[in-house]
Amino acid sequence: MKAARLHDYHQDLVIEEVPEPEITDPFDVIVRIGAAGLCRTDLHIKQGEFEQEHKDAGLALPYTPGHENAGWVEAVGSGVKHLQPGDAVILHPFVSCGVCHGCRAGMDMRCENATFPGLYTDGGFAEKIKTGARAALKLAPNLTPADVAPMACGGITAYHAVKRASPLLLPGTTVAVIGAGGLGHVGIQCLAAMTPAEIIVIDANPAALELATSLGATHTVLADGGQVEAVKSLTGGHGADVVIDFVAERGTERWGVDLLRSFGSYFIVGYGGVLEEETKRIINNEISFIGNLIGNFNELGELLALMAQGKVTLHTSLYGLDDINSAMSDLDGGRLRGRGIIVPAGARASA
Repeated sequence: MKAARLHDYHQDLVIEEVPEPEITDPFDVIVRIGAAGLCRTDLHIKQGEFEQEHKDAGLALPYTPGHENAGWVEAVGSGVKHLQPGDAVILHPFVSCGVCHGCRAGMDMRCENATFPGLYTDGGFAEKIKTGARAALKLAPNLTPADVAPMACGGITAYHAVKRASPLLLPGTTVAVIGAGGLGHVGIQCLAAMTPAEIIVIDANPAALELATSLGATHTVLADGGQVEAVKSLTGGHGADVVIDFVAERGTERWGVDLLRSFGSYFIVGYGGVLEEETKRIINNEISFIGNLIGNFNELGELLALMAQGKVTLHTSLYGLDDINSAMSDLDGGRLRGRGIIVPAGARASA
């Protein structure tokens, strides 16, 4: 089968033929890829930021990235009873064990024995992928793999952050969203569907702000150097009750905290920057900083329910597998609006 492989950090992926995955465990599932989302983490991987993590995990290059995957079940192990060939599924990135403390607590992303296809084992920038039975979630009849693939990581990461912030977002409160891109545009819709708060969206791209307005933003602010003053003006001089930073690099982590009112909470979703803040200011204003990893399996189901109800939609750009490097270049260069989706040649809209 064809796959896009990373042979060297800082180099383009190479399209080549590789052996098809095989069932080796009773709970293995082979999925024919219908769509694979392009995540900024894929850029970080290519740029060598996961080199040490790969060494620690015993992963040697070349390997196949791609951790936002959806498609159709091709084959299942003997222990898999809830799936059959032809089922349309989305794959939670973590293949969890089901028996450790994290799994027993419903936190798949805290599994002590998890594998992570696309990050530490071969992923979905290919025609097929091997995953586990616990990772596969059937799609509603009105959803296709291309509709949902980026929800497997970026979508549930945004949903997870909004769900954690929602108890703080009561009527009369304000949330400031930094970034209306791949994660942010999902987060804005989740905020509009799940909270009564006013939503202020900040982005450096006017087109992204126009999209944010159509998705439920109450106000939009251009990040042109005057964004802090603009948010303060929109909130009567107080600042936002909650800030959700979907970027957290290229400077947003420095001025984002200034958007908060006293006793505010700063949710960090994106990564790449360095957070520095005076401890006296944190104490005097009782600022809370909350890091957000990916959501769990049940939260993926909750997000897909919002999609099936039409309350959350994805804005996407489609690329063929052979165009993976162009897609990554567009993402890195800020030319990609919404989420990029890699669709292997021959992938069909239904089984």
